[in-house]
This record gives sequence, C-alpha cells and structure tokens, in this order.
Amino acid sequence: MGLQWALAVHGVITILVVVSFLCGHWPIFQGTFVERIHYFITSGAYDYFLRFVAIVFGSKVRNSFLRIEYYCCDRPNPVLQLLYLGILGGTYYIIAKSSFRYIPGVYVNELHKYTSVLAVGVGVLLFLLTSFSDPGTVNAKNVSQYVSAYPYDNILYVEKECPTCKIPKYCFVLHLIYATLCHLKNLMRVHLQCRPARSKHCGICDRCVARFDHHCGWMNTCIGEKNARYFMAFLLWHALICLYGAIVLGLILAGQLKERKIILILTVYYGIDKSFYSLFPHVVQWLLSAHNTQMLLIVFLTVVSLLLAGFCVYHAQLCLTNTTTNETFKWQEYLDWRRKLNEAKASAAALKAALHTVNGEVKAPESKCRQFFNKSPLQSEVAVKNNVYDKGILRNVLEILVPISERQSFFHRKTF
Repeated sequence: MGLQWALAVHGVITILVVVSFLCGHWPIFQGTFVERIHYFITSGAYDYFLRFVAIVFGSKVRNSFLRIEYYCCDRPNPVLQLLYLGILGGTYYIIAKSSFRYIPGVYVNELHKYTSVLAVGVGVLLFLLTSFSDPGTVNAKNVSQYVSAYPYDNILYVEKECPTCKIPKYCFVLHLIYATLCHLKNLMRVHLQCRPARSKHCGICDRCVARFDHHCGWMNTCIGEKNARYFMAFLLWHALICLYGAIVLGLILAGQLKERKIILILTVYYGIDKSFYSLFPHVVQWLLSAHNTQMLLIVFLTVVSLLLAGFCVYHAQLCLTNTTTNETFKWQEYLDWRRKLNEAKASAAALKAALHTVNGEVKAPESKCRQFFNKSPLQSEVAVKNNVYDKGILRNVLEILVPISERQSFFHRKTF
C-alpha cells in the first residue's frame, strides 16, 4: 500500500510540475499556486540561488555567475547544443548498454536495434537542419521583397526602421536622374528601407529575421520564416522517438515478466490474488529491484515526450492560425491595452452620466433592476484579434512547408 501511495504522489507531482511549467503563465492560473510554481521554476529558484551565493560567497562569485548567465543566455554559444547531443547520445548509450541484451525478446524483435539507430540519426539531422540553416535573415538584397510579401497590419506592425540594422536600399535610378540634373556624379541618394512586417531584430544573433518566432537556445539560432518547418519537425520527431523508446522498454519489461513467470510465481507460490489491484504493487516492486534502470528510463522518456508533445501542439496551433510566438505576446499586450482603454471609456461615460443635469438638476439614478438589463458600455466595444495574416488552414500550413522567400514569385515581387 505504501508503494502505491508513493507512485500516486510521484505521478501527481510530475503532472503538477509539467502543467505549471508549460501553462502556469496562462491567465486562467493567475493568482493560483500553479502560477507561483511556474514563477519558481522559471526564475524564482535562480533568484534565490543568486541571493544564497551572494550571502555565502560574496558579490564577486555572484557576478561570475551573472557573467556565465550572460554568455549562456544573451550571446550566441554552443552550450545547449552540446548539452542536447550529450543528453541524446548518453540516453541512447544507456538504453543500448542496459536493454539491448534483452533483444530479441518475447515482444521485441531484432529489428528494433536498427530502427532505433535510424530514429536517432533522423533526429540529429533535423537538429542540424534547424540549427545551421538560414532562419530568414533580412538584408539589403531581400528587404523590399519581404516588405511586399508581408503587408503592415497597422496594429502590431507599422512602417518602422530597424534602429539597429538600418538596412539601406540604394535607389540607383533616382540617383542617376538626380545626379544628371544636378551635374553631381559623386552624389548618391540613400533611402533607409522600413523593417518588414512580422520581422524582429534578435538581440542575441544581432540580425533581423523574417517572420520571427523566437530565439531557441537549444538550436543556438532564431526560429523564423525559413527554418520553422525544420523546428516543428524536430519537436514532433523527438516526441515520437521518446514515446517509441518508452514503449519498447515497456515491451522488454513485459517480456521479462513472461519469461521469468513472475505473475505465476506471485499468484501460485505467494498466494497473491490475480486481480490487477493486488498484483500491481508487487510487480512494480520486482521491476524496481531487477530492472530499475529501465524503469527510470521509461519515466524520463515519457516526461520528455509529454513536454515535447506540448510544445509541438502549441506550435502546430500557431501554424494553423499563421501566428508566431512573438506575435502571440504582441496580441496579448494589444488586447490588454484595448480592454483597459474600453474600461477607461466606460468609466468616463458613467461619470459623465452621473454628473449630467437636466434643467439644472442632477439626473435621478436608474434603479438596480433597470441597470441590470441595460447594456454595459464595455459590451459595445470588445477587443477583438484581427489577424490579417491568417489565410486559412491549408495556405497557412503551406507557408510553413514552403516559405514565401523560396517561391519563384518572391523574386518577382514589387521593389521600391
């Protein structure tokens, strides 16, 4: 009974941590313990750690940690890339070392040794494609095409020059006419082209990226217009191979239970009832004692698979609505601003109505019953998300699979 409760508590804590990490910032969890756990995981724990280091070891050691944090989080570096390769290679080595000797088994054949190598190889290939392919860098040669491809919605994006890049576009025709008229052959007019809509200057990579989604430390690059397809394929594939690994390890353990006749021994020799409720704790106890490595690997792979599946579903939703992670935060800020503006207008209207006089006398307040049925001023102006880049599910998915900048029509777009 104690083991069952321990497993149940472990499962609840794992689910709580995963949900808090992924969803703790959602408005529905605002003010709850889930939001507090999310804060502690994402930033609170590190803040407490820095305070502890400053108190115990002094400010110099804390500043050293801050410099390491700046290098790891705010500058391009291969730390997380090497960590990913280490986790992937180390996990596969442990699986091969501890479990391949049970293959072939009752439920697992020899083929899985080779399919596992293929699955890991494809994962590494997708990692390399995402990390080292161009995310869609905006430069002087393609800025006009990107401006034409992504129109300004005048809500999230307006015509605005990137203050960091200052990408120039040379108007040679205007220069030639102007120089001829003015007889100044050494004069050239330079026009600073506005930054394309949906692009963003990444402070870490120090470049403007078209259809910017986010900067991924694991890939050491930005996720943008050109490599979003590789990134989504990376998330989906790794979620599947982690699930595949957990299932194969589960089948190996099931084969071991059958080969060693554990169920028969427990029921016949130890007199345990054949019901699942009675057998489960004893089977788990035997697995933890005889195959603890495989059990830990199953838990690890399952948790990682759930995390990756959550990220994959989130980005798939963005793909279907033609929205980026960067735009999600922009829309949230815009809608919050609109709601506050509507509330301010409603408050001003209510105050004006309260102070309104008829024939020099203050207007009598409405009854509570009438106020209940009257339409609130807030209901007349609702903040609505109007995404002009949403072209329908099929065209949205096609934009990810075949980026606009890789289409023939991109190079024939109007230039300015």
